[in-house]
Amino acid sequence: MKILIKNGRLIDPANGIDAPKDICIASGKILAVTEPGKLPKGFSANKTIDASGLVVAPGLVDLSARLREPGYEYKATLESEMQAAVQGGVTSLVCPPDTDPVLDEPGLVEMLKHRAKNLNQANVYPLGALTVSLKGAALTEMAELTEAGCIGFSQAAEPIVDTQVLLRAMQYAKTFGFSIWLRPQDACLGRGIAHSGPVASRLGLSGIPVIAETIALHTIFELVRQTGARVHLCRMSSAAGLELVRKAKKEGLPVTCDVGAHHIHLTDEDIGYFDANARMLPPLRSENDRNAIGKGLLDGTIDVICSDHTPVDDDEKLLPFGEATPGATGLELLLSLSLKWADEYVKPASQRLSSALARVTSDAARIAGLPGGQLSVGSAADLCLFDPKARWKVEAGALASQGKHTPFLGHEMTGRVLATIVAGHLAFDRGLK
Repeated sequence: MKILIKNGRLIDPANGIDAPKDICIASGKILAVTEPGKLPKGFSANKTIDASGLVVAPGLVDLSARLREPGYEYKATLESEMQAAVQGGVTSLVCPPDTDPVLDEPGLVEMLKHRAKNLNQANVYPLGALTVSLKGAALTEMAELTEAGCIGFSQAAEPIVDTQVLLRAMQYAKTFGFSIWLRPQDACLGRGIAHSGPVASRLGLSGIPVIAETIALHTIFELVRQTGARVHLCRMSSAAGLELVRKAKKEGLPVTCDVGAHHIHLTDEDIGYFDANARMLPPLRSENDRNAIGKGLLDGTIDVICSDHTPVDDDEKLLPFGEATPGATGLELLLSLSLKWADEYVKPASQRLSSALARVTSDAARIAGLPGGQLSVGSAADLCLFDPKARWKVEAGALASQGKHTPFLGHEMTGRVLATIVAGHLAFDRGLK
C-alpha cells in the first residue's frame, strides 16, 4: 500500500520539523518527506489523504497502558484496549507486568506479543516483572525475558520491601544494560487511600503522605549511586519528590521520570464527595504539587507524559471511595490532556504543539529505547493525524476502552484524533476527507 498524506502541518519534534509537508508512505515505511506537491519521481499513491487543517505527527508513545491480558479480561481485552490506543493516536505502548499470571516467564511475554501483533494495531512493548510473581523476593530471569521481548523490568505498583533485593536487581541490571522502572512509594507509608492533607482529613480517608514518595526516592538514588543502574521513575506526584529528581539529574545520575496525564490537571480537591473516578495511585495531591508537575514538565525535570491507562470495571469502581479500585482510562485522553498542559504552561504559543508532542512521542521513545516517536525517512510509518482545534466531550459510550471510568467524564477536550496509521496500515479512521 502506497499512501500520500498531503496539505498537512507536519510536527516531528525528533527532527525539529514544524512546517507544511507531504509524506509518502510505501511498504510500511516513510518513503519521503517533501515540500508540498514535490513528490518523488515515479511515486504513485494507492490512497491519498487530504490533511488540510490537520496536524500530522508521529504516533504517540505511551509509557504505561495496562491491557489487562492475560487474566483480567473482565476488566478489558486486548482487542478493546488496542482499539482505544489507535483511537487516541497511540501507535506504541508499554504495558506493566501486573497481569495474571504476572509477566515473569518468557512464554507469557511471547504469547502477549504474538496476540498483539495479530491484531495489527498498536505496537506493544512489555515490561517484565523484576521479581517472581512481583512478590519482591526472588529476581526473575531478566536475560531470558529480554530475549522474549521485554524492554525493561518493573514491580508495577508492588513494592520491594527488602532493600537487599532491590540492590541485587540494580547490580544485575547494570551488568547487562537493562533498565529498571520503579514507582517511588514507601511500602508502609503508602498504605492509605488519598493524599494526606485537609481533604483526606475532612472526608475521613486515611492519608498517603508526600514522604512516602520522597523516602522511596532517597533509597532509590542511593542505590543508583552505588550501582550505576539506569532507573526510570514512574508516576511522580509531588513537588518535594520532583525537587529530589531535579537534584539527582544535576548530579548526573542515570534517572528519568514520567507523570500520569491526570496528575497534571487534577488535585485532591477533585475527589469532591467521594468520586471514585478520582481515586488514583499515586493519589491526586495538592494544588502546589500539581503546579510543580506542570513546571517540572516545562523545565525537563519530568521527561514524559503517559496515560497511566488502567481500565477498571463497574463492579470494582462503583463502590465506596475507600473500597474502589484505583485507576482510570487514559489512552484516548492522552493527546488532549498533553495539549491542555502546553496551552497552560508553554510560551510562546507557536511552540505549544511541538512541546506537547515531544513529551508523548520522541522523548518517550528515547527513554524506553523504542524505534517510534519520529518520522525520519526509512522509519516505520507510525503516525497520527489530528485536528488541534476540534472540541469533543468525554462520554463513556464513545470510549473504545472497556474501562469507562475517568474523572474527566463530561469534560470538554481540545484536540481530536482523526486517523492513526501503524506500519503503513490505516488502523483508525474517524472520517477523513
